[in-house]
Order: sequence, then structure tokens, then C-alpha cells
Amino acid sequence: MFGPGSSKYKSFDDAALLHQFRKTGNLEVLGALYHRYMHLVYGVGLKYYKNTEESKDAVMQIFEKLIESVPKQEIQNFKSWLFVVTRNHCLMTLRKNKVEVDNQSIFMESDLVQHLNGEDEGYQTSLNNALLNLPEHQRRCVQLFYYQSMSYQEISEETGYEIKKVKSYIQNGKRKLKIYLDSE
Repeated sequence: MFGPGSSKYKSFDDAALLHQFRKTGNLEVLGALYHRYMHLVYGVGLKYYKNTEESKDAVMQIFEKLIESVPKQEIQNFKSWLFVVTRNHCLMTLRKNKVEVDNQSIFMESDLVQHLNGEDEGYQTSLNNALLNLPEHQRRCVQLFYYQSMSYQEISEETGYEIKKVKSYIQNGKRKLKIYLDSE
């Protein structure tokens, strides 16, 4: 898709290819545009993942995202826009993977040892009790952030809280949860 066929589009600038793709939905056109910047996507992936296979996967995943998002976005400068999309993709993937790895030991590294030693039900009960002791706004933000992997922006849109407030509620909620669990 990104190979030799893209050479027939060399004379087109990015804006013309964007317009053509939006008009026709032809993936060859999008592939030709993306081919120009794949090396940059791969490089950003390497910077964040520090792994060639994950970076290669990101190149393909981001192309798949573009198929959906390009027609819906107002793009002035494709290269800059693609960089932001790539960076956000990498950060969200890293965060998602971290949440999946840390999900059971959410917030408390010191409690991880207890949790892994078979005290799963007790830990979950303690965590649930700790969550119930948080003010509603903190509890909701913490649950959306950690259990549903929502971004600050998504939480802000969901709850109506300002992004600064969302960050503060999550940070303060984490601190209170740690204090509560440490005291048990």
C-alpha cells in the first residue's frame, strides 16, 4: 500500500493528497501521503517505546487510525498533525500498558507485595473501601482515569470539570487512597 504505487503521487503536495483522499476515500492516496512521513512515525515510536517491533506496530496502527480520523479532522499541516497523533498514540499505549500491568496494584507499590502474596480479596476490599471514602468528584475522576483508561480531556468532557480540576482530583484522590491503605 505504501510502496511503488505512491510514486505516481510525488508531484502532489500534502494538501492536494488530503483533499483527494477525502473526496474519493482511495486508500492508495492516503498511503502515498503517509509514506512520506512513515519514517518520522517510526522514529517517534522508537523514542517512546525504545523497541523496534512496537514501533513497527505503531506505524501500522496509526495508518489504520488515519483512515478513520483524516476525513473528520480539519488538518492545516499534515506533518505536524501526524506528529501529534503519533505522540498521543504512543503515550496512550504506554499509559494503557502501564495501567494493565499495574491495575491490580493501582496506586500503591508498597501494597503490591501483599497483593501478589494471595491477599487479593482483602486488597480489593480495602481498595473499594478507600474509594468509598473519597469525595465523589475525586472518586469519579480516579475511577475513570484508572479503571476506564480515560484521558484528562475525556474525563473533563464526561464530568464537566476543568482539566486542571481533573488532574488535581486524581492526584489528591491517589494521595488519600495511599494514606488510607497504608493505615490499614
